[in-house]
Amino acid sequence: MRIARFAHAKGMSFGVVEGDPEAGPEGLTVAEIEGHPFGEIRFTTARWALADVRLLSPILPSKVVCVGRNYVEHAAELGNEVPAEPLLFLKPSTSVIGPRDAIRLPTQSKQIEHEAELAVVIGPPGVRRADRATAAQAIFGYTCANDVTARDLQRSDGQWTRAKGFDSFCPIGPWISTGIDVSDVEVRCEVGRAAEEMEVRQLGRTKDMVFDVPTLVSYISHVMTLLPGDVVLTGTPAGVSPIVDGDIVTVRVGGIGDLSNPVVALD
Repeated sequence: MRIARFAHAKGMSFGVVEGDPEAGPEGLTVAEIEGHPFGEIRFTTARWALADVRLLSPILPSKVVCVGRNYVEHAAELGNEVPAEPLLFLKPSTSVIGPRDAIRLPTQSKQIEHEAELAVVIGPPGVRRADRATAAQAIFGYTCANDVTARDLQRSDGQWTRAKGFDSFCPIGPWISTGIDVSDVEVRCEVGRAAEEMEVRQLGRTKDMVFDVPTLVSYISHVMTLLPGDVVLTGTPAGVSPIVDGDIVTVRVGGIGDLSNPVVALD
C-alpha cells in the first residue's frame, strides 16, 4: 500500500495511491481515507487523479533521526572510517519538505550536497528499548529522503547540527510504501537542469549498508523513544556531490518511487 498526504481543493487529506507507478503518473489516482493512516484504513467516497492534487511530505515527524557513514564507500569518499556503532544525528522537523518543494540554498554555505537515502517511518505505538525483532514490527513503512548537507559547514563546525538542519534540508516522499522488503533495493540520485538532462550521481543498494534497518531502529530505540510518525534516515551510498541554483534533484528508491525537488538560491 502507498500512503500519501496531499492537498486538494477542499483541504488536506491522507489517501492511498492506486495504480502502477511504473506505468507513469497519468494513470495514478488517490483514494481519500478517513483521518490518519495509523488507524484502521477506511475510505471515503472521494478520489482524485494524482495530477489534480499536490503531494505533501507523507508524514510530519516529531524528529528525524539520521545515520552517518552507513555505507563503506561513502565513508571512504569523505575520508572517514566506518563507525563501530551507528553514528546518529538529528534533523529538526522544520527541515522536512515534500515532493516538488524547493530545496533552498542558505547564504552561509558554499558547498551544499545531496544525499539519497531510504527512510523508515515508525508506526504506533512507537518503540523504546526494543530488540531487532520488536524494532522490525514497529516499522510502519518506507519512503525516499534527501539528507541535504552543507558540507563546508559540516567540516568547519565539528558537529553536524547546522550543516544538516537548515529549513528545506530534509525532503521526504512521495508517499509511504508499506509491506515491502527493503533488504536489497536500489538507492539512486539523479541531478540535472531539466527532466531530459538528469545525470546519475549516486547508485547503491541497501544490502551494502553497514547496519541494516532493524539493527538501526533497535539501536536508536535504546537512546531515545521513537514516536509514531518519526522518521529514520538510514545513510547514503557513495557519490555525494554539490547542488546549485536551478538544479533538479531526484531520489529514487526501488519499490517506493521518485522524490524530486528543485534547488533555488535563498534571497
